[in-house]
Amino acid sequence: MHMFKMKTEEQKPKEQDTKERIHNFKEVCLGYTKEQAVKEAERCLQCAVPMCERECPADISIKKFIKHIADEKFDLALKIILEKNSLPGICGRVCPAEEQCRKSCISKPAININFLERFVADNSEKIVKNIKKIGKRIAVVGSGPAGLACSSDLALLGYEVVIYEALHKLGGVLTYGIPEFRLPKKIVMDEANYIKKLGVSINLNSVIGKLFSVDELLKEYDAVFIAAGAGLPYFLGIDGENLNNVYSANEFLTRNNLMKAYKFPEYITPIKRAKKTVVIGGGNVAIDSARVARRLGSDVTIIYRRSRSEMPARDEEIKHAEEEGVKFMFLVNPIKIIGKDDVDGIECIRMKLGEPDDSGRRRPLPVEGSEFMIECGQVIVAIGQGPNPMIGKTINLNIGKKGNIIVNNNYQTSISNVFAGGDITSGSATVIKAISDGKKAAKIIDEKLKRG
Repeated sequence: MHMFKMKTEEQKPKEQDTKERIHNFKEVCLGYTKEQAVKEAERCLQCAVPMCERECPADISIKKFIKHIADEKFDLALKIILEKNSLPGICGRVCPAEEQCRKSCISKPAININFLERFVADNSEKIVKNIKKIGKRIAVVGSGPAGLACSSDLALLGYEVVIYEALHKLGGVLTYGIPEFRLPKKIVMDEANYIKKLGVSINLNSVIGKLFSVDELLKEYDAVFIAAGAGLPYFLGIDGENLNNVYSANEFLTRNNLMKAYKFPEYITPIKRAKKTVVIGGGNVAIDSARVARRLGSDVTIIYRRSRSEMPARDEEIKHAEEEGVKFMFLVNPIKIIGKDDVDGIECIRMKLGEPDDSGRRRPLPVEGSEFMIECGQVIVAIGQGPNPMIGKTINLNIGKKGNIIVNNNYQTSISNVFAGGDITSGSATVIKAISDGKKAAKIIDEKLKRG
């Protein structure tokens, strides 16, 4: 029977129509129906040695949960996932599965593991059992993916966990950095509420470094895990970056995602709605910024100093941006931003690719005499971000050149019982990498505290 089912075609979820979605912030991918999820799960070969699981940073038992979906036992599928990952609805949407679990899947085409995880998360109830408390307390700084993952795993082990979040909404980059059309805030809140039900307390508007120091937390808690993320934007250092209507991607996305500037004046956060916008960068954050600007009615061009094949953004996001009318100019680098008070345009130079640099990608080199102008009323700089240095300044932690907290292989900082993980240690990375850090750190914290 299963041999016949294996011949089922790959299931692709429906997406919101392009012409409609550029005028709203509703989710683009609509996810699987029940019928699609079962058909996709039936394509799984149930390998004796599932290579997909080796590539999963959250260490999920992928083979098992897919088998439960094929058998239409969706609650059991969710139970299997929650044993390893408390954020399945988030991961099912933003995890770069094509670079991880799907990359090593031997089914052709690869099973859409991420869409199956999302389906189960959205369509099954998260059951919380009573957890025996062990009488030890952990403070977690930051409620982004690393903080939430660490907190949930520690709570499941019986620790009393308190999260300190600097902003007025929880979720960190999940809330302020990823647009609603890619990750609805309701999904973030639903999964955070599940973590609260595990016994985790969340204190909002609590800036560590201002409200409390890490030293003060250590007097009250058995251990501290710092997961404050990378919220400090990088700029190019070119003339004109101080002009009106030049935004860091961080500010632009925070205004729209967290403060709902796209609904101005219903929400009081203003945002520039320019006729023409230029976004500088080639990562997912650049794509997100461009797609948000497009929805605000702007004609948007992304300029990137390398070629299309070197772009670090996910292919799926680039494809969605192209469908929505975002233009791309490759092998182009900005020289200066032009204007008196407000932005009038951006001067650029053509690039060519030379020998590979430290990243393994070919180094972009300027083409002499190829300068040109792009007229625009808004520039968004999306070339990355780094750790906020505030926490490091309030305690004698070893800090790297870029403001990152230095940790060893066990997420241990230079101070006993203070651990750190996620973007605060590595600079900006992926959500799933941060989740993986949080989970591994929770295990190490548990082992250390039990040893005494």
